[in-house]
Amino acid sequence: MRLTLALLALMWMPAAFGQGNTLPVSEKFTYRVEWRLITAGRAWLNWEASQQYPPSYQIKLRLESVGLVSKLFRVEDDYSASLNQAMCVVSAQLNSREGRREHDTRVNFDYDAKKAGYLERDLVKNSTVAQQEMELPPCVHDVIGGVFYLRTLNLEPGQSGQAPVSDGKKAAMARIEAQQREDLTLPAGAFKTVRYEIFVFDNVLFRRSAHLYIWLTDDRRKLPVQIQVKMPFTTGTITLELEKQG
Repeated sequence: MRLTLALLALMWMPAAFGQGNTLPVSEKFTYRVEWRLITAGRAWLNWEASQQYPPSYQIKLRLESVGLVSKLFRVEDDYSASLNQAMCVVSAQLNSREGRREHDTRVNFDYDAKKAGYLERDLVKNSTVAQQEMELPPCVHDVIGGVFYLRTLNLEPGQSGQAPVSDGKKAAMARIEAQQREDLTLPAGAFKTVRYEIFVFDNVLFRRSAHLYIWLTDDRRKLPVQIQVKMPFTTGTITLELEKQG
């Protein structure tokens, strides 16, 4: 599995349980990416809400490999998405530069036409890699935007639910479980958190076998301080640890 797919997948969180807390107008998060006990990269995640009514939202994610991993296989990926008032994804774009490969992927979610259009191009070869349309439910969440929606909710350990998610090629109902409270010590400090598991692997949205977890602070802010995808031993575990917020 490409590093980009793993990192984007592990940052997805489903929605549709009803709103509670209110998100800030603007937020910035910096994460250290750890793989096989080494620092493999860094991630910068930005959130912006519009000043107009009804509100809309913009998300940007930057991923960069560092150190030995960067020397072996350089990664520079930029992802952006636009969400509507209900935090349903309206459009998404990923520009992935990995090794000698550079792809541009764009997805348009047209809820009036009930269609999502997916287009992936190879910018080096100037060719189309994949292009398709899919039937679109009334609302779906992209692989990243749903994390912010989850933070508006109040799920206690032991509670679970399901919600629609899509990458533009497939839509699925995924289950989320609020599992237990945990104390974490991270580069950004010590946090009291709640751990959630999100079931998007094993032929739900992604075919690979893996476990996806996210830790939110156990307070009204619900900051996403740690995100992890556990894959088979041959691939290893990828963990994003919060370095700085704001």
